[in-house]
Amino acid sequence: MMQRISGCEPQIWNVATIGFDTYHYKYDSGREGDCHAIGFYPRRGKTTIYLMDGTARHSDLLAGLGKHTTSKVCVYIKRLSDVDLGVLEQVLSHSYDYVRSQDGRMHRA
Repeated sequence: MMQRISGCEPQIWNVATIGFDTYHYKYDSGREGDCHAIGFYPRRGKTTIYLMDGTARHSDLLAGLGKHTTSKVCVYIKRLSDVDLGVLEQVLSHSYDYVRSQDGRMHRA
């Protein structure tokens, strides 16, 4: 799904995160770098999905996702069968489009 959304091949980031495409970010402190635009980390017991623009922007859609938990930039899913894959694809598409539109202008606290 993430490969279809991004049009990019998967790449390994930080040992085990599978990411697609890249964007440039800059911290308020001046530190900057590159990161995957969307990605996931397949852990035992749950999969972490990274929304680099944050989960708050997608709260309305996430309300209809199904069984999941969130943090500031992560959505945690135990089983894909617990969620609506159509809603997940919408969330990922919106997040990806926003992150790519902000490339070089994304500011992280």
